[in-house]
Amino acid sequence: MVAFFYNPQLPPTNNEAERALRHAVIARRISYGTRSSEGSLAYCSILSVIETCRLRNVDPWSYIAQVLTQARKGIKCEKIPLAS
Repeated sequence: MVAFFYNPQLPPTNNEAERALRHAVIARRISYGTRSSEGSLAYCSILSVIETCRLRNVDPWSYIAQVLTQARKGIKCEKIPLAS
């Protein structure tokens, strides 16, 4: 909770995380949830990938397409590149 005291690059609030989750919470409310634990895990996983790509200035749809193409070929997937 006080990690930002020790790391000056961390923001003192979690506003960015709250904003990132807002769309997911609204979508969950509108769609009445995922109906299963497997669906929840899949939804959270894809949301995590999309938000990480967004924060690292990577097109999420291109990255996901690349990962799926590599997975079908049995190639190890590349990690999401860090923002430059």
